[in-house]
Amino acid sequence: MSAPSRPIVISGPSGAGKSTFLKRLFAEYPDKFGFSVSNTTRNPRAGEVDGVDYNFLTREEFLAGVARGDFIEHAEFSGNMYGTTVQGVKSVGDKGRICILDIDMQGVKLVKKTDLNPYYLSVQPPSIEELEKRLRGRGTEKEADIQGRLSAAQGELDYAKEEGAYDEIIVNDDLEAAYAKFKAYINKITSA
Repeated sequence: MSAPSRPIVISGPSGAGKSTFLKRLFAEYPDKFGFSVSNTTRNPRAGEVDGVDYNFLTREEFLAGVARGDFIEHAEFSGNMYGTTVQGVKSVGDKGRICILDIDMQGVKLVKKTDLNPYYLSVQPPSIEELEKRLRGRGTEKEADIQGRLSAAQGELDYAKEEGAYDEIIVNDDLEAAYAKFKAYINKITSA
């Protein structure tokens, strides 16, 4: 049986654990899933690779792509733009893999207006307080960015409570248990 073509949208606040889950999933299933590499105008963090972690663009390049209609979704956060291109999703499917998109709440709302028909999964922290600890523990962001992420996180958590916002919500209160739930859900929807 061939793999289903429905993409999977993973969303949730920065620091909830999405990247950790996705790295583990890709390591366990290297040929099953493909990551739609997002585009951003922010500077790379230490260790991030252009074309792997993100496609790092100038603001002018990003806006030109928006004007051409290249983006399925895009948003601005803390002065930086982020977005997913049609080509990014297509290239994953062209390799025979199930596309996974890691996007924020604004992006989820935009994707819901397309004909992609993905599964929607939200990964959430156990509390805003725990999320703040995680963000501060990274040591990669300025205070203003942390406050912005916490404010955005509250909006993401509130949106997730709306009926029909997500097909599945996983609270990452214990990494191993939460990852097991995440993996079980992904296996359930991709083996149908």
